[in-house]
Amino acid sequence: MEKEFLKIIKQNQGIIHKVCSIYCDSEEDRQDLFQEIVAQLWKSFPSFRQESKFSTWMYRVALNTAITSFKKAKRRPDQDKLTYDNFQVEDDTLHSGLEDNIKLLHKAIARLTGVEKSIILLFLENKKYEEIAEITGITQNYVRVKMNRIKKKLKTYMNIVE
Repeated sequence: MEKEFLKIIKQNQGIIHKVCSIYCDSEEDRQDLFQEIVAQLWKSFPSFRQESKFSTWMYRVALNTAITSFKKAKRRPDQDKLTYDNFQVEDDTLHSGLEDNIKLLHKAIARLTGVEKSIILLFLENKKYEEIAEITGITQNYVRVKMNRIKKKLKTYMNIVE
């Protein structure tokens, strides 16, 4: 069972990395969350009933773990970490408009709630509303409603954030 688990994790580790990158700013936090997600997947692996695709189940466990971690982090006092990025002076000649827009989008996504981050991550992964609903455990109609609200929030945040 352990070999099968490790094989499947290796094949699908991109899912975990994407979830970690959307919920964590620092590399250290991403590594911690990655380990926590793998631990939760291992604990849950015996209960995987193969009623859905493995990737769907994996997204669900990873996102639930990330959201739980996100909520715990919100309860802790704000801890601004000094990072190299805080002290970099950007050279406008090195960045294209696309890179700037991507950074702006990431900053806007960072302001969303845990569930909203899950939904937008899956949307950006080109998942259909049906699959997003299955992964997140909410109805397809509610996914549509949430997506409209998320898009409006992101537009607002991207006009404000700079």
